[in-house]
Amino acid sequence: MVSGNIQPLNSLGPMDGSQNAKVDEVNDPARQDYIKGRAQHSAGNYSEAALSFHNALKGFEEQGDEQGIANALDRIGDTCMAKEEYEIALENFKRSLTICEKEDDSFSALSLHKKMAACYRKLGRFTEALELLYDMIEHYQLTKNPKGVVEILLVTAEVYVQQGRISEAADAYRTISSIHANFKHQRLAKEFAGRADALVQE
Repeated sequence: MVSGNIQPLNSLGPMDGSQNAKVDEVNDPARQDYIKGRAQHSAGNYSEAALSFHNALKGFEEQGDEQGIANALDRIGDTCMAKEEYEIALENFKRSLTICEKEDDSFSALSLHKKMAACYRKLGRFTEALELLYDMIEHYQLTKNPKGVVEILLVTAEVYVQQGRISEAADAYRTISSIHANFKHQRLAKEFAGRADALVQE
């Protein structure tokens, strides 16, 4: 979670370059647990990471540190996804999302929507996945981010294919093709037009 009001934990602390941030980190068991959990997650030790993040979450809750709570919940969700525990991952992402929305942190909310959509897909809950994907496409259109639109349209096309909605998947690929064509990305425009044609001909 790295944006706006929800700072990544490794950046929390005084901005004056003093040593206070390091001292706080050493003296704060919740932050120590969080940092330990990140290292364990990176090493693929997901059960240990989950325990560390849960301990961090308890510590942040005791401190009333909403930024810390949101970050810990997000990381617990990541760990659950790695362990293929998608329902539990969703619960944690939703709790984190509530804090991000309260803080008006749209960047972190978007990141969580992507993860939640991935969970819904894994659970075969395609309608719920698509609702989030449509919201993300709208966000990227409003913020004039064609790269983001293409990224989410690709996932949307895959969900349509999973649902057997082939013509809609082909339409999504054609939209991606036209976006690339607008930016003179001729090779990619041709590639996605070809994907659309191939789908319809199957």
